[in-house]
Amino acid sequence: MRRYLLLRVFQLVPVTLVVIVLNFLLVHLAPGDVSIVLAGDNADPAYLAIIRERYGLDRPFLEQLWRYLVQVGSGDLGVSFRSREPVFAEIMSRVPATLLLVGTSLVISVVLGTLVGAWIARRPGSALDSSVSALAVALFSMPVFWLGLMLVLLFAVELQVLPAMGMASVDGPRDGVGRVLDVAQHMILPVLALTTVSFGQYVRLSRSAVAEVMSESYITTVRAIGFPERTILMHYALRNALLPVVTVLGLQLGLVLTGAVLTETVFSWPGLGRLIYDAILARDTPIIMGAFIAMSVTVAFASLLTDLVYAALDPRVKLT
Repeated sequence: MRRYLLLRVFQLVPVTLVVIVLNFLLVHLAPGDVSIVLAGDNADPAYLAIIRERYGLDRPFLEQLWRYLVQVGSGDLGVSFRSREPVFAEIMSRVPATLLLVGTSLVISVVLGTLVGAWIARRPGSALDSSVSALAVALFSMPVFWLGLMLVLLFAVELQVLPAMGMASVDGPRDGVGRVLDVAQHMILPVLALTTVSFGQYVRLSRSAVAEVMSESYITTVRAIGFPERTILMHYALRNALLPVVTVLGLQLGLVLTGAVLTETVFSWPGLGRLIYDAILARDTPIIMGAFIAMSVTVAFASLLTDLVYAALDPRVKLT
């Protein structure tokens, strides 16, 4: 196990290097001139030249790439063009809000979706199975930004019972229980939008996996011994049916730091997804590339965590 973990960690180095190079290439191939964005559309050519020289934009591409690789290798992700703050500090300041929003949504959707999927899988083909499965497909097919806008229109504009945007009220409590309740109230709509879409996906995954496992011969043997149906479902079928759910959850965990860019934008949630969106609009390339690096490392570690969970759930899986 220790050797496997060390090998996987060492594999992160070349993977991260390739990701950095590809991200740098894609960002610099994007249309538009960053120096014009920084200096303004009507900037004097002399001022544009100063901007290009200050940020190294006048250097050859390969030299810019090499300087960036050396900079990242030393632990420096650069400085934001807009805020003039270190990129690492900008990203870390947004991570808690993103983890709170996306983490809450993932926990709710995974737990409820898996349990509901396992519940309807007991009687495949029944009216309940068909109706819940159709509803799950409909929920999973909803564009999350459209659902978010509809929730804002209903609960914030028409009923006026929930806040439409932000993480907390401007004039709300700054600490204590009041602060917690204020943040929780602002979380309801974005969490509901994210959970609704993800919930349908996990219902379908869990339903298909549990229905397949319930037809296995060892389930028939356990049922013949006389175990209660609930025990068979929860202790024998569900554990082996969790592997597809863990696979999708691992992929979503890998993208958790990006937040839900569309959802955070619709609800003005101050997370990493909103930071990336604003950086793209402003052509703030240090923020964009720094966020891509954070995403890549998170995906790699999520993949490693998924393999470990696989081995814990299924003894047939060997980590070699």
